Amino acid sequence: MKIKANINELSKVTDLFKENGVYILQGDLASGKTSLVKHLLKTRLDYDDVSSPTFSILNIYEKNNKKIFHYDIYNCEVKTMLINGLFENFFINTLHLVEWGNEELILLLKKYNINATIVKITTIKEGREYEFIEA
Repeated sequence: MKIKANINELSKVTDLFKENGVYILQGDLASGKTSLVKHLLKTRLDYDDVSSPTFSILNIYEKNNKKIFHYDIYNCEVKTMLINGLFENFFINTLHLVEWGNEELILLLKKYNINATIVKITTIKEGREYEFIEA
């Protein structure tokens, strides 16, 4: 499924995210991955202070017994996630948003029967195009 939206229409996109599951956010630098996560966290958990976990790899947001895991694996390999025990989080039934997830991560998720959805973000003249693909 493809959907086009500008920064003021992100609800059209975030409404497509289920309550639980792994979403791999892919796109060029500055394509809007973190903006999408910020909007999702604002609408789902009423969080305003959201930043990409570029150096910490993982931020966990929790409110009213709901958790959202936000990963940024731009600076690390999947092996680093395994060594540090971060991969085990994917077995928790909640929403996982992974910026810069790659084929290696997708294959590892499949190996453990963890379904993932790839969200490819492309910059277009009118804003962004978001393509949801079952991995």
